[in-house]
Amino acid sequence: MALWRGSAYAGFLALAVGCVFLLEPELPGSALRSFWSSLCLGPASAPPGAVSPEGRLAAAWDALIVRPVRRWRRVAVGFFPLSRVNACVDVVLSGVKLLQALGLSPGNGKDHSVLHSRNDLKEAFIHFMGKGAAAERFFSDKETFHDIAQVASEFPGAQHYVGGNAALIGQKFAANSDLKVLLCGPVGPKLHELLDDNVFVPPESLQEVDEFHLILEYQSGEEWGQLKAPHANRFIFSHDLSNGAMNMLEVFVSSLEEFQPDLVVLSGLHMMEGQSKELQRKRLLEVVTSISDIPTGIPVHLELASMTNRELMSSIVHQVFPAVTSLGLNEQELLFLTQSASGPHSSLSSWNGVPDVGIVSDILFWILKEHGKSKSRASDLTRIHFHTLVYHILATVDGHWANQLAAVAAGARVAGTQACATETIDTSRVSLRAPREFMTSHSEAGSRIVLNPNKPVVEWYREGISFYFTPVLVCKDPIRTVGLGDAISAEGLFYSEVHSHY
Repeated sequence: MALWRGSAYAGFLALAVGCVFLLEPELPGSALRSFWSSLCLGPASAPPGAVSPEGRLAAAWDALIVRPVRRWRRVAVGFFPLSRVNACVDVVLSGVKLLQALGLSPGNGKDHSVLHSRNDLKEAFIHFMGKGAAAERFFSDKETFHDIAQVASEFPGAQHYVGGNAALIGQKFAANSDLKVLLCGPVGPKLHELLDDNVFVPPESLQEVDEFHLILEYQSGEEWGQLKAPHANRFIFSHDLSNGAMNMLEVFVSSLEEFQPDLVVLSGLHMMEGQSKELQRKRLLEVVTSISDIPTGIPVHLELASMTNRELMSSIVHQVFPAVTSLGLNEQELLFLTQSASGPHSSLSSWNGVPDVGIVSDILFWILKEHGKSKSRASDLTRIHFHTLVYHILATVDGHWANQLAAVAAGARVAGTQACATETIDTSRVSLRAPREFMTSHSEAGSRIVLNPNKPVVEWYREGISFYFTPVLVCKDPIRTVGLGDAISAEGLFYSEVHSHY
């Protein structure tokens, strides 16, 4: 009798699945996974990949990620009048091979806040490759940078892409056919050719010569002399040729009235580090003034990047943060921020492996509590999107944003697909490396969370601030690491909905 019942169940299951494929042959894989899961008699019946933590997490994301009710129609992307390299051509190649082509040999690593020579480049590259950490530096010598850039651009296998935070964010938004994007340059001929058709560049932004970012990539486990990279990542350097000669932010703000965006995204503050203190102070005042000229009611997102000047970062926290609505940053930028502005856990010199979730949560809480919007503070800041290799956290002041579960999941999903250069998550090419257990705080009595791949977005609340955590499915053999942070922030914003009182 039991044997007959089992055979009947199996027959019914086969008939049901067959009918689904016959009637709906184009049904998305995510829907089929969910249908199969609802019918399965046990773990042994599940399709390949779905029983793995990665497969279950990917399927759960697919169910969670939905478009918001109110969607962006027009997004304006610009950068501050300090640098042209926030819209440029990325030259991407192997860092070790370029340094070898320049006649450099492996040695000891040393961080340099500004690069002045080929040897400085080598030492800084070795320093960050040894940590497996991303970094970006300014190269001060124009002639030496030009020589290195020429070698890099002509190197066999070097690839050319849209580059710079602003252009990368704009390009990611433009991948959605129902969105129009305004990008203020300067934009050279090669970059203009590479940009999506949905990206509009004002005539005032076009220029005759392209600017370059040099992206030196390395793979996980790659060796050079005694050096071995623990993670795949990249080292970025550039030379600011504009020296502030063109105030692109003024062009940008003046273009907004005609373009009428729903969202403004800004970047480029990190390039101030090549300027004198006096010029930095002047530029910050210009930045705050320009942001205040953006029409009221339009949310403004600021994308941060790697910095080394603590005084400059502290000034940005106190002067610029209150003027923007949303922030995007990674673990290096977050730690440097709290060190510079005397925030929580500021005595921590560096992350010990994967950034502790409780520490990250404490710092995000402090930023929004001390520098975010409140009844007693004139600040617009209500949202922070934090991303590190193995997990992301979105933190928002309650009452201002919606659809943030979908937003944080979408940002994490694109990290896996873009790194692996796939349209959807390929569970055979990614791995779940996030901590399986963590505390939500170390400065107060936090909760202990146990990660469940079937419910990959974890929420917790603290004094009017909501936190949304999700793991990342990390690409085992990434094809391209550059631009991931920009893609993550753009995707998170794309799925976000701001309440109408902005």
